[in-house]
Amino acid sequence: MSAPEHHHDHDHAGAGERRLLWAFVLTSLTLVVEAFGGWFSGSLALLADAGHMFVDAFALLLAWMGAYFARRPADDKRSFGYARLEVLVGYTNALGQFVLVAWIVAEAVARFAQPAPILSGVMLAIAIAGLAVNLFVLRVLGGHDHDDLNAAGARLHVLGDLLGSLGAVAAALLIRWRGWLWADPAFSILVSLLIVNSAWRLLKRSAHILLEGTPEGVDVTQVTVAAREGEGIVDVHHVHVWQLAGGRRLATLHARLAEEADAQAALAQVQRVLRERFRIAHATVQIERRDCAHEDCGRHAHDDPDHAHDSMHAH
Repeated sequence: MSAPEHHHDHDHAGAGERRLLWAFVLTSLTLVVEAFGGWFSGSLALLADAGHMFVDAFALLLAWMGAYFARRPADDKRSFGYARLEVLVGYTNALGQFVLVAWIVAEAVARFAQPAPILSGVMLAIAIAGLAVNLFVLRVLGGHDHDDLNAAGARLHVLGDLLGSLGAVAAALLIRWRGWLWADPAFSILVSLLIVNSAWRLLKRSAHILLEGTPEGVDVTQVTVAAREGEGIVDVHHVHVWQLAGGRRLATLHARLAEEADAQAALAQVQRVLRERFRIAHATVQIERRDCAHEDCGRHAHDDPDHAHDSMHAH
């Protein structure tokens, strides 16, 4: 990577950190207002949204920490650095949503059984203010990057806050105009179901990366066939593809060459195919001149003690 590109990436990462920090500050201030308003007005929808925002404020703080530490350089104990911290944060964020939803649903069921009086005017004013802040925070966080799990987790929480505020506004209007006290817990449950759907998708994707699963849209068989197309490459096997974090794909494979093949040229071909067709920027390629000697290659170990192979890395 050239110096200007590296500087651009550094600036982009720094801007992302600042957006997360601003989102944390604004969300924290709003949750305090909503918590007080929910307690004062007796609204579960506001209290639920404040509880959601409390979890989200903590999640945004974790997301900021994840973005900050992910840029720390590798060391002797962590050869890939801290990049996977963003996946851990996304996984933790999703789990936190499930705990929050369980609490909201339990409170809503109790409210259905025993409705409580609600100050709909106070509830409506605070819900509208919360809605405005959530829209602004979502704008601050910027557009969606499918490969950035850290930012995706942050946006998930803010989007949940936005839905919670919309539910609180709708419930306040129904209570004020129609006197339907059941609208308060009903909208709380509806918003919870929407949150669970998004949280489940984030949880599955984060867990898949943590379990070293194959990246979305990548077929190991296709990677094997494509890598074998290089001139002088007789066989490709022992192929593994995974992600260090969202968007950062890695691979290892063994490539057996013909006796007369140029190892450097074959390595360059494999590197180009992995980068251009599958967006794999970091690969470890083991060049072999004979059958694979490793037991986990799906072959019998070679009997020749002088079996020779070279390991080469494509970056």
